[in-house]
Amino acid sequence: MEFPLISVITFLPLVTGVLLLGTDRENHCVLWGIALAGSLLTLLACVPLWTGFVPGAPGFQFVEDVPWIPSVGIGYKLGVDGLSLALIILTTLLTPLCILASTKEIQGRVKEFLACMMFLETGMIGVFASLDLFLFYVFWEVMLIPMALLIGIWGSERRIYAAVKFVLYTMAGSVFMLIAILALFLLCGGQSFDYVKLAEAARTLPLETQKWIFLGFALSFAIKVPVFPLHTWLPDAHVEAPTAGSMILAGVLLKMGTYGLARFCIGIFPEMAVQFSSFFCILGIIGIIYGALVCMVQPNVKKLIAYSSVSHMGFIVLGLFALNAQAMSGAFIQMLSHGLSTGALFFLVGILYDRRHTKMIDDFGGLAKSVPRLYGVFLLVMLSSVGLPGLSGFVGEFMILVGTFKTSAWFATLAATGVILAAIYMLWMFQRVFLGPITNEANAKIADLDLREFIVLAPMLAGIFFIGIYPKPILQVMNGTVNELVKLVSP
Repeated sequence: MEFPLISVITFLPLVTGVLLLGTDRENHCVLWGIALAGSLLTLLACVPLWTGFVPGAPGFQFVEDVPWIPSVGIGYKLGVDGLSLALIILTTLLTPLCILASTKEIQGRVKEFLACMMFLETGMIGVFASLDLFLFYVFWEVMLIPMALLIGIWGSERRIYAAVKFVLYTMAGSVFMLIAILALFLLCGGQSFDYVKLAEAARTLPLETQKWIFLGFALSFAIKVPVFPLHTWLPDAHVEAPTAGSMILAGVLLKMGTYGLARFCIGIFPEMAVQFSSFFCILGIIGIIYGALVCMVQPNVKKLIAYSSVSHMGFIVLGLFALNAQAMSGAFIQMLSHGLSTGALFFLVGILYDRRHTKMIDDFGGLAKSVPRLYGVFLLVMLSSVGLPGLSGFVGEFMILVGTFKTSAWFATLAATGVILAAIYMLWMFQRVFLGPITNEANAKIADLDLREFIVLAPMLAGIFFIGIYPKPILQVMNGTVNELVKLVSP
């Protein structure tokens, strides 16, 4: 039997979390050290996963398949393709950065906070690696609990409201997913929850049956994306979550929704994906424009970035359901780009809040004079979010628009307005926060970026430049997955 590399990557954070719970809660330095060591070892374990992956090879790689509950067809099956590999690496990269970002902000219940971060990482990696639908559902639910605790315990004033709303929306989606999984299992013979076997069997089901199971999965993942009009939980969760919670929520958790749409809705039900493609493209375009328009009237900088996620995720949904290779590749790249740039933006806003204890745009102004390093980094990350050529945001959005134009010129034209609107609301926010005269003396005395903050930002900036300048290695890794999905939906 080959070395179970994916299992090690998946459960190393869980072991770290258990170790943390057994450590003296008063020794904060040891707690932070254990959490950072565990998360960095998990990231290091991804190196052989990346180097050993064969780009373009069909199917899944590094597959681990062991019977778990054979009497009901449940197996412990893990594996990766290009998309899940990229998202696992994004998860393992952002987790140690989130932990390091929290060392100053989190002062109470440190042990419990770090354990939640570790358990959350295991849940997220498990979702991307699972090739058994029952196992996928288990990891999906495991992820919910620590994220809700992060918001509800370490969040801001309205944290309980935001945490409860997050749980209710996610649980509602989970119910539809569970019904869809059970229906698919029973209608395909009730022998196995294996993803590959169920995907093949599902395509032989009557189209009307496929439609209802497809809609069950689609609704569940649309809530997680979130697709308009199921997005209202997101701004509350982002605004009330601690900085690390916002970073990991924007960076990884939202991608679980788009990953599910690609893996299940398109991968298992390609005929239904074609049938509903225009509907999802329209929802994506509405999300792009609506999110951008709402951003323009936000007085709270953190809520503005939260609504920008609604707009950016709309681009990803549009790219997925344009159903051609260019648009899908762009959607996959945009998942990574959004995770890096928006995660960095939330961290930068957390830095501003730490300095000034306010998130209101009108309380800032003229910060370029007092914090020039923060000003420069914020400018770069903001321009990436807007889609400046040479930075990661441009690559994904450009490929999505080019691919969408092949499907519908009208869809591409409407979506392109989102790029213009993004430039308007982001640049206007940037102007009010950093440019102009200092009108409040408190803004003249705040500290610039320190070494810890720069260490957190440096890997995200490196990723933004790498994807923006040379995306070829990542596109090559994802090409096999893109080609298989396009082959399924091609007439």
